[in-house]
Formats: sequence, C-alpha cells, structure tokens
Amino acid sequence: MPREGTGPDFIEALARGLEVITAFGPHRPEMTLAEVATATGLARPTARRILLTLEELGYVRTDGRGYALTPRVLDLGVAYVRSMGLWDVARPHLERLVARTNESCSIAQLDGSDIVYVARVAVPKIVGLSVQIGTRFPALPTSLGKVQLAALPTDELEAVLAQASRSGLVPRWQPDRAERDAELREVRARGWALTDEQLALGIRSVAAPLRDGSGRVIAGVNVNCHAAETPVEKLLEHHLPLLLQTAGEISADFARLDAVPHVVASGKAG
Repeated sequence: MPREGTGPDFIEALARGLEVITAFGPHRPEMTLAEVATATGLARPTARRILLTLEELGYVRTDGRGYALTPRVLDLGVAYVRSMGLWDVARPHLERLVARTNESCSIAQLDGSDIVYVARVAVPKIVGLSVQIGTRFPALPTSLGKVQLAALPTDELEAVLAQASRSGLVPRWQPDRAERDAELREVRARGWALTDEQLALGIRSVAAPLRDGSGRVIAGVNVNCHAAETPVEKLLEHHLPLLLQTAGEISADFARLDAVPHVVASGKAG
C-alpha cells in the first residue's frame, strides 16, 4: 500500500490505518506495538495512535501486551460483498450459458403484472427480440414471468395479475382463468416454463426460477430464440438442461452471498 498518494486529496492517515489492519495475518494474529511498527515501517508513536484509534472504533482489541483484530474488521469486506447485485453474481454464468447455446439469455424480476429485465447477454441475430435492461413485458405470456407467478400463493397471484400491465404490449396469448391456472400448475410441478410464440410471433423461450438462500423465488433466467431458427425439441433437449444447471449455480452463488454474516459491533471490543 503506498504511503504517499499522487494527488492533493490523498489521505495519508487513512492509508496508514489500513496498512496497520493488513499487517495482521495468519502468522501474526497478535502483535505488540513494536511488532506493528516494524511490520508497517511506521514510527512507534504513529503506530500507537493508529492502534488506539482502531481500538476505540472496535476494530482492534488489546490485553495490555499485544494487539489483535476483532470480528468487526469483517464489516469492511462484507460491505463490498453485500454491495454486489444480482447482475454481478449472475453475469459470468449467463456468459457461459450464451457461449454454450449461442442464444441470448436474460434475467427478469416481477414488477406488478409485468416482468422487468435486470440482466441480459445478447447474441446478435438477424431477427431478434428487442430487449434491454429495464424493458418490461406482461409476465403471464413469458417464460420468465411464468416461473415467478407459479411460485406465488393464490391470493398474491390474483392480486398481482389484477394490476394493469405498464408494458404497452398486447400479448398473443389471452388465456381464461382455468387455462392460466393449468399452465402455472404445470410450471410449478416441473420447475421450468416454456413460452412458444405466446408473447409475440416468432419468439420462443424457456426459463427457470432463481432462488435466494431461503428457497424463495426472486427472479427468472431464460434462453430465448427465434422460432424459425430453433425448434422446440432443441430448446428442450439441449438448451433446457444447460439452463437448469445455470439457474442452480446462480441460485447457489446468490444464497452464499445472502448468507455472508453481517457483523455488528459497537463500542470497545474486550
């Protein structure tokens, strides 16, 4: 870590404090003041002031002879991990799925009776679905929407679908309640959804749910293609197994992210 910055806004005291924290490690979990000064190259009075400050903030503890870090230091790393969004977690998985299917792949979340696209890796096609982050479609005629609607309790499902779509698009598929419920029961039973030109002519896709650490469905991930290029058989026999594997991997990563402990500490650590 540089002791001196390259600009007038560099805060040397902050750099020194971080240098003291990173001086601790597996081979020296506890150090005396003299050892900290030697490890960092700081003058003993400077090292002492930094250690006392870190102790007051709860990042360091002392028994009067040596100093050691407290669990509160984990907050510094957890802040980064928790700042990661779904896209950061999913992006490498989506990119691998696109490379293996040569089709565009997306993630969308429910917003009322619509889905809103939050992540996408697209493959250039002569004929393709015009989608970008923030695009919304009615949820029911999309595979991404079906896997999320199928996970809702009955009362919540009715309340969601009672809301007017804000997509401005009228889908080709207009099921009655019995047909809708039968479709969602099938999706719920098999764990994935297929849409074959129900949203718009020529658009075919298959989707799987994404879950958090508690098993709750929080989004959907899909592979979409043009009906003239990709038959349903290829979508189900080749793309679907890869999609289900990818959905499991993204869900596992998101569950691990969600499970990172959030350390809360206040005052001095004893």
